[in-house]
Amino acid sequence: MNLPHTPSPDIAPEWHLADIVEQLRTSREIEHKIRYLDRVRELPSREALVTVLDGLSAALFPTHYGRCKLTDDSIDYFVGNTLNATLNLLCEQVRRALYFSEAPDTHDKQNLQGKAVELTRRFAAQLPAIRAVLVSDLHAAYQGDPAATSISEILLSYPGIKAIIHYRLAHAIHKLGAPFLARLISDIAHSATGIDIHPAAQIGASFFIDHGTGVVIGETTIIGERVRLYQAVTLGAKRFPADPDGKLTKGIARHPIVEDDVVIYAGATILGRITIGRGSTVGGNVWLTQSVPAGTNVNQAKNQED
Repeated sequence: MNLPHTPSPDIAPEWHLADIVEQLRTSREIEHKIRYLDRVRELPSREALVTVLDGLSAALFPTHYGRCKLTDDSIDYFVGNTLNATLNLLCEQVRRALYFSEAPDTHDKQNLQGKAVELTRRFAAQLPAIRAVLVSDLHAAYQGDPAATSISEILLSYPGIKAIIHYRLAHAIHKLGAPFLARLISDIAHSATGIDIHPAAQIGASFFIDHGTGVVIGETTIIGERVRLYQAVTLGAKRFPADPDGKLTKGIARHPIVEDDVVIYAGATILGRITIGRGSTVGGNVWLTQSVPAGTNVNQAKNQED
């Protein structure tokens, strides 16, 4: 067998880096420049955001995501210390993200720092309410999955809950005025779980995603309370309107409304600004582009009202 030739470890290969670096500079700075506003270099750090998400999760559920041997005497100290470090790190990421949502004439560092501090303070004040909604999601998972043996099992091993925790945090940040940062958080969750939830989507309490891989929830989706989704469900757009110049129109309502107590089974695709009425069930692999009234059972063969 002939093995491929490998250079001797004593001979340093020549990569002609000076020429390559110069060509990349020309591409980056002149020919193919993509820098925001032609000047913004300071971007939020995904690595820092992963640390932030770990810290926030530990503050919300200390013995599950923080330290397993916390006591009644030490747990509040742990939460306070973790939050202090995490919020300081988050504040810097918020400041960097505000370059992309604030008017260019407000981009001096002191102004953005002040806005970042205020946004982070308001976000921190929402954490107790966010935890309350997450507990409703945990109970929905426990009640909705016969395989679940405990809340702790769900917190530690269910990708759907991890995605929902990230979504709830990202949604709060999005509403407070840092959509770029929120989008990065949702992408971190997507990478970790295979579940893609846009942070602008509106999702009510007691939400459960079972299994979860391949679930997609679009930007303008509205989901009520006590809704359950299974893997590979898509709540997407049917079409993408464009302006007279052919550019996509941003921000219009183009995703489904799913009312309270709806169950959507694996592989269902629901597209457009349609409404799935309260208490309906959408079967597996259904392709749905029309609204259905409350209490409807939808399957591949027919739409049948109970």
